[in-house]
Amino acid sequence: MNELKEYLNKIVHFTESEMRLFTSIFSEKHLKKNEYFATEGEYSSKFAFLSIGIVRAFYRNNEGSEYNKTFFSKKGLIGAYSSLVSNQKNQINLQCLTDCSFLIADFSEFKKLFDINPKTERLARLLAEQFFVSKEKREIELVMLDATERFKIYSLFPDRWILNFWVFSNLAYWNSTRNTTFVR
Repeated sequence: MNELKEYLNKIVHFTESEMRLFTSIFSEKHLKKNEYFATEGEYSSKFAFLSIGIVRAFYRNNEGSEYNKTFFSKKGLIGAYSSLVSNQKNQINLQCLTDCSFLIADFSEFKKLFDINPKTERLARLLAEQFFVSKEKREIELVMLDATERFKIYSLFPDRWILNFWVFSNLAYWNSTRNTTFVR
């Protein structure tokens, strides 16, 4: 819980009593490698602080092909945000690539805190702003960086996820420099 407190206080400074109230909505949960935090077609009601592990966010088309959206490996908040705020079914999957530890909270409980403490609503706004900046940065990387530069950024992930994650045209060059066979 201390990691969550440190993370939150870097964004919005909470008093000790405010932090106690905020962290009271979280509980610990562990998921094994390949288990899902969120699944397409379901309604999301929870978000989490990722304490340990790596999670990938991906879409699956009607033919079953998977398209990675992003990876989470740093301590931070994750969730199927669109489903949480729109009350629509998930279109995204959040899958653990390693064993993961989370602090999980119910989104409706989080929203109730908005009326109790305006700092919580401010936290939500600042997190949404960070999310937007991160999304824009990733979109720029996809367009502006070549495959080698993107590899340096995402080299801790398995090759097959990286390959799926990137959109680049020179696959032959990639294979010749990595001496790797990619398997789905």
